[in-house]
Amino acid sequence: MKFLSSTISKLARMRLWRIKNWTSHSIDAQRAVLQDLVTTAQYTQFGKKYNFSSLFSLKEYKRKVPIHEYEDLQPYIEQMLKGEENVLWNTPVKWFAKSSGTTNNKSKFIPVSDESLQENHFKASKDVLTNYYNNFPSSDLLTGKGLVVGGSHQINQLNEDIQYGDLSAVLIQNTPFWGQWLRTPELSVALMDDWGEKIEKLAQSTANENVTSLAGVPTWTLLLLKRILEIKQKEYIKDIWPNLELYINGGVSFIPYRDQFEKIIGKKINYLEIYNASEGFFAGQENPNDDGMTLFTEHGIFYEFMPIEEYGKKIPNTIGLDKVIPGKNYAIIITTTGGLWRYLVGDTIAFTSVDPYKIKVTGRLKHYINAFGEEVIVDNSDAAITVATKKTNAIISDYTAAPIYFSEEKNGAHEWLIEFDREPVDLKIFTEELDIALKNVNSDYEAKRYKDIALGLPKIHSLPKGTFSKWLQKKGQVGGQHKIPRLSNERIIVEEILNMINS
Repeated sequence: MKFLSSTISKLARMRLWRIKNWTSHSIDAQRAVLQDLVTTAQYTQFGKKYNFSSLFSLKEYKRKVPIHEYEDLQPYIEQMLKGEENVLWNTPVKWFAKSSGTTNNKSKFIPVSDESLQENHFKASKDVLTNYYNNFPSSDLLTGKGLVVGGSHQINQLNEDIQYGDLSAVLIQNTPFWGQWLRTPELSVALMDDWGEKIEKLAQSTANENVTSLAGVPTWTLLLLKRILEIKQKEYIKDIWPNLELYINGGVSFIPYRDQFEKIIGKKINYLEIYNASEGFFAGQENPNDDGMTLFTEHGIFYEFMPIEEYGKKIPNTIGLDKVIPGKNYAIIITTTGGLWRYLVGDTIAFTSVDPYKIKVTGRLKHYINAFGEEVIVDNSDAAITVATKKTNAIISDYTAAPIYFSEEKNGAHEWLIEFDREPVDLKIFTEELDIALKNVNSDYEAKRYKDIALGLPKIHSLPKGTFSKWLQKKGQVGGQHKIPRLSNERIIVEEILNMINS
């Protein structure tokens, strides 16, 4: 084990020159990626429809191929699920990452080709490891085990050759043999579907391991850590896993959870954010002290960026890396080795740097509140709730918010459902601090709150512990990558949860 870890760490360090090469020439790397994608797929069903063999420039590609959302590609994907080949991609696609989304019950099946695994997900993972070793050369990360909290595995019954699971399950199932030696727990536990039983089995099977790194959605990771402390009858995780040095998170903002992690672990460790979605591994943080994540520009994905004000237009404008502006919100559009062509992911990002290109995730195109022109995005709400918790010594587990619309009796407001791990002594003070913090990070919200003319003070409900888990369970979205939608411009989610509590 020690020899294997030493060998892998040396190989990881040797990749640094390659990373420096593509980060220094990202625009050239992107041009080469697009050319390779279009050339490779020219004889697929999709490639023939849009005459890929005659596309010789980005301008032509954008003119001939429309921007797609999942529903637009779904007929092609359904063919692939039945085992048909050369549909969206030219090599057999045997794996699909199942994503049920957050605002509806419809499952999405994202094609994951061998090229997606090798050239994107695994390659990006290696680069995250290389950058980590570059910043922490004395790291002992690979002398122990990595614990990933996520994944559930099922067999697609439409075709015995086609398999699907959530992204983490697909990656675990396809991890090279040497990677299995460096992770915990065993596959039978890692891929369990029942999350109640799974958390217990995870805790029991990993409590005595030498865990040096953690990865997973914060809420489920915290739940696991608390159970391990109960089993071992310890106050801090450092007393159980003394060599723990890294937690990798992605999918939701880590800002509201950081204090909880630092308290429960009981020692200083490193925290890295990655942007790894079902559609691809897009970016990874190089240094814990740098908020931006390096955009992976040579990893089988071609990127376009759509200013969010273009969303909803018949022919929205998109730009490339050479025209992006730091701090501006863009929707991310991808073309991938899995056969997603000009695919609108749904996330919004902002560039924190253009030399090299680094990004942060600011929210979702459809996860925002803009009922009164306030344009509140998840980046705003996460920042504000972090300030409010610190000022009131509270700790939150999760939250969601939606607008209260105008009525004859009163003006509008935002209604927040918050599950506290530690409630503030005075919820009214917490509400006021949250309101002030939102005004400080969003001038549009501040303007609408002026003298309560358009927006009143937020209305906050403190939910019983476990409420969000029960709601997710009712939606069939327990565990893995399923998350509570932070913001919604409609009241469907808020009403469902309030009705569930009242009933």
